[in-house]
Amino acid sequence: MSGNSTYNPSNGFTRWLDERLPIMRLGHDTAVSYPVPKNLNYWWTFGGILTFMLVAQIITGVVLAMHYVPTTALAFASVEHIMRDVNYGWVLRYTHANGASMFFIAVYIHMFRGLYYGSYKAPREILWILGCLIYLLMMATAFFGYVLPWGQMSFWGATVITNLFGAIPLVGQSVATWLWGGFAIGDPTINRFFSLHYLFPFLIFGVVILHIWALHVTGQNNPAGVEVKNKEQDTVPFTPYATVKDAFGLSVFLIMFAYFVFYAPNSLGDVENYTQANSLKTPLHIVPEWYLLPFYAILRAVPSKLGGVILMFGAIAILFVLPWLDTSKVRSARFRPLYKQFFWLFLVVCLVLGWCGGQMPDNVLFSVGGVDIIVTHLARVLTFYYFFHFIVLFPLLGLIERPKPLPESIAASVLGGKTAAAKA
Repeated sequence: MSGNSTYNPSNGFTRWLDERLPIMRLGHDTAVSYPVPKNLNYWWTFGGILTFMLVAQIITGVVLAMHYVPTTALAFASVEHIMRDVNYGWVLRYTHANGASMFFIAVYIHMFRGLYYGSYKAPREILWILGCLIYLLMMATAFFGYVLPWGQMSFWGATVITNLFGAIPLVGQSVATWLWGGFAIGDPTINRFFSLHYLFPFLIFGVVILHIWALHVTGQNNPAGVEVKNKEQDTVPFTPYATVKDAFGLSVFLIMFAYFVFYAPNSLGDVENYTQANSLKTPLHIVPEWYLLPFYAILRAVPSKLGGVILMFGAIAILFVLPWLDTSKVRSARFRPLYKQFFWLFLVVCLVLGWCGGQMPDNVLFSVGGVDIIVTHLARVLTFYYFFHFIVLFPLLGLIERPKPLPESIAASVLGGKTAAAKA
């Protein structure tokens, strides 16, 4: 989509460099002249926000690693040392801890935007799969990082999650033993988690480069869900049009981020994690961070330990095959009246699943005919719908839905021109 390069070296040095290492040409074609659809809205700014957050997490993480001690005896104390004795250590720690939550807020908005506007459909299947891989790596990185402060929830969260691997037939116990570095959680465990938590962000950065590469090959999707037909009429240069919009969106996002860092730094954490880990004292309610709660609810909804593990990982794995489950040829939900309604229903289901994951599983919601309906019952219904939405509704809607007429072009969708008479 980007076409031929429009970069012209301006002096002798840039011409010399361009002939030997065209890095300035790459930067110009990627961030200046790259054509983007002119109808992009602010939901498309979250890609840039995610890139910023990844860089911020890597920088703050590297500095924190200089002061952190990955042993069970000193991990908790080293975090306190960072907070109290390291110059601006509290800012670094709060920025990193709350940055993880901001990262997941942005990625969830980014993914739901992709679901709403059909950004996973051909020819962008690889782009979507790489995005799902980034999400999976983020979840693993977040889990490893949650263990490092070595508070009560860190220790018991690690105990619960690593024990889940033991339910996998044949290899499960070997995987759990490798993660522990022995036969129980201890120094080798926290050392492994620290190493993986440090390594994975750089893996994410590498996949992000592939993600951007795939984006530049296929071009960006847009709210209308139609492809570029006339580059001159349908697109604008990335700079200044998209960069100014992204900069404004990032500024608003950073205001929210700064509020949590400076005014509510502990509001997204669990109070139990501010007590040093004690293997002899189990918290009343063991929960992961908020951004993993929907999958935790799915895990607990199944009586079988192995069944819960399969469904939990299946809930993530199914995202990788969405391009082949959706049979509709229309991308954007703007022109899919039935799909739009089920999209909002799915969003509510995910939010309520997250709420269920944060509650005690046997909490009574209400009673019907003397029978108590508890949180686990609700989680089972929502888990069923989660998979029903993708496995049944996605293929079925593409066959029975009558979409609205699509715009003739991106320019027509912006200017309010006539729409195509034929329905896609």
